[in-house]
This record gives sequence, structure tokens and C-alpha cells, in this order.
Amino acid sequence: MTLTSNLTDRAWYLIYSKPKAEKIAFENLQRQEFHVYLPFVKVTKRRQRKYIDIVEPMFPRYLFIQLNCTSDNWAPIRSTLGVSSIVRFGTYPMQVPASLIEQFKQNEDELGFQHVIEKEIKPGDKVQIIDGVMAGFEGIFEGENSKERVTILLNIAGQHTRVSMTRHDLELA
Repeated sequence: MTLTSNLTDRAWYLIYSKPKAEKIAFENLQRQEFHVYLPFVKVTKRRQRKYIDIVEPMFPRYLFIQLNCTSDNWAPIRSTLGVSSIVRFGTYPMQVPASLIEQFKQNEDELGFQHVIEKEIKPGDKVQIIDGVMAGFEGIFEGENSKERVTILLNIAGQHTRVSMTRHDLELA
């Protein structure tokens, strides 16, 4: 299928993919000559007691497609491998502002990943432990020990106790 509509007559819409099938949907829509966009982000995750960088879609299960609502054939989209549905408000497909897509594209680094600025945790900030045996506990961020390790103060049984842990186990409370 060749899309003959002018790019200025087109709008961005949101596609909902099957679980963990964003890349499959992206590739199959591209193969059908649809203009699609799937922003990626690099995140650090814990795997088998190690922290590794993983590249994953910025919005799990969602990708963007640019279509002309009058001249493009939307029918093949629903049956495309990896696609679950077109996101709708009632009976109308959800239109995404072109400025938002442009902003995502401008925010990509040299490798094509979204540049996500992590909130800096400063001494005195209230933090919550999000992983490990102390998940759910709150404390006060004291400082960095090294590139990966930090110290927080936990209130355990009425006493402030210093605990050293990896920074990946914390988030601002």
C-alpha cells in the first residue's frame, strides 16, 4: 500500500500494542509503509543482583502513527501483527498534537534515545526505598559514597540509623 496523501494533511494518532509487542507493531506498520514513531528510553534495571542499562519503549504498549483521516486506509492497522487497537475517545481515534511528536524527536540524543532527566536527590531530601528487603521504608538522603552507593538515614525504633545502598533503590518521596 502506498500512501499518497500530503504530509501536511496528516495527523498523529495513538496505537495500542499487544503486551511487549511495540517493536513488532512498529516494524510491521513500517513494512506496510505507514509513517510510525516509537520513542525509546535507556533505563537502569536490576537483573540477577546486578544493575544494567536496558533500552525500552518510553510508553509501554503505545506507539504513534501518522495518517490522513480521509485518504488513508486504516483497515490494515487493526490486523497488523503486534497491534491491539487504535486508541479512541468514543468512536473517534485519539489525535496526538504534532508538536508533542516534534518535541520527542528534538529530545532524542545522538543514539536516538529520549533524554530523560532524573530528578537530582540532594542531602536532606526525603526518599523512599523502592527495591530490596527495605522496600517501602522512607528515610532522609544523607549523601553519596561513590558513583553507585549512597547513604540514607532511616528511623528504626526511634533511632536514626545510617544505611548504605545503591542509588537505584531510591526515589524522591
